[in-house]
Amino acid sequence: MKLFHALAVLIIAWCAVIGRSQAVTLEVRAGDSTCIKAELSASFSIPYNTSSSTRTAQFSLPDSATADTGSSSCGTDSSSPWLVAVFGPGHALGLSFSTNGSLYNVANLTLQYNLSDTSVFPGADSSDVVTVVSSSVGIWATVNTTYRCESPTTFRVGGSTVTFSGARLEAYMPQNELSPTESVCMADQASTTAPPTTASTTTTPAPAPTPPGTPERGTYSVNNRNGTVCLLARMGLQLNVSYFSLSQNKTVQELVNLSPNETSVSGSCEASSASLVLTQEQITTLNLTFTLNSTSNKYRLSAITLLANWSDMRGPFQASNTSLDYLRSTLGRSYMCNAEQTLAVVPTFSLNTFRVQVQPFEVTTNQFATGNKALCYSPCSYPPPPPPQFLFFFF
Repeated sequence: MKLFHALAVLIIAWCAVIGRSQAVTLEVRAGDSTCIKAELSASFSIPYNTSSSTRTAQFSLPDSATADTGSSSCGTDSSSPWLVAVFGPGHALGLSFSTNGSLYNVANLTLQYNLSDTSVFPGADSSDVVTVVSSSVGIWATVNTTYRCESPTTFRVGGSTVTFSGARLEAYMPQNELSPTESVCMADQASTTAPPTTASTTTTPAPAPTPPGTPERGTYSVNNRNGTVCLLARMGLQLNVSYFSLSQNKTVQELVNLSPNETSVSGSCEASSASLVLTQEQITTLNLTFTLNSTSNKYRLSAITLLANWSDMRGPFQASNTSLDYLRSTLGRSYMCNAEQTLAVVPTFSLNTFRVQVQPFEVTTNQFATGNKALCYSPCSYPPPPPPQFLFFFF
């Protein structure tokens, strides 16, 4: 009985601080105008160390969470819009946004947690406030539409995970309420059926697209804040996408080449991560994220995100995987592979690469370092992301 009573007290205290998993509404305003609004549920899984072992804290975003007016912002010409939700003693969840004019996306997902909060991290051997960041999380939508994803979607942020469900959000809002027009995530689209074809309508199936052939090899570079090149890439890229075709009234598989002459380049470089963002004709955006292990001095392509909004699609196509392990090489060397490679991302999207040379770290004199040619992948190489672990509480 004493043990049961102690557990009951602990659970009640946990609920009082963190709250139950339920939808939270968060809003960022500038004067009388709303620029960011989100309605969502979020749960967190965070490993931490004790004096004798490693534990995992499991908790949810409470309904007491609020948008921090000091950190949240509608953005300026030189800064990104931010939604920062604060809750409990020193915990925070942040989303920064970017746009290319026709689409907007969550550019960074930030999680801050306070290990001194003993109700969430009992027995933690540290009292630090920890901040972890993940880019290329795959939340995209057309400007002036609401991003909607009812399905639970888990994102890795450092060694932790954040799971969103029942999410509706919009940035760069032209009005104070979420747009009734929605950009639906792929997980929700997969659960819907194709619109029926009426008997009175006769349609001629569109001919199958002609294979595009080998893509042209492009040279891409990203500059750091002082204007020097920090990432170099030279490669041909081909998208292999499965989507529902409106003209053919069925799911089709299409190969699309990225054309260097029609592709704009952006990205960023940090100490342990670098990203290359390629946008073709404002309707296709491919984001490649590389991470560096400072202990082993090895880097890898760890995340790929694709957003496509082609005219024959039922809605914007979104695909993302942040747990990849491709294009591995050593710091100070470039990665090279002349063979065609197939990098599987999700079941509906893979990336074909041709004659790749890439160096995301320690670029000097705007030139590739000596390449490592021994790490080409087989066409079927696909490391699936490890499944998240969940701990359920019953009240």
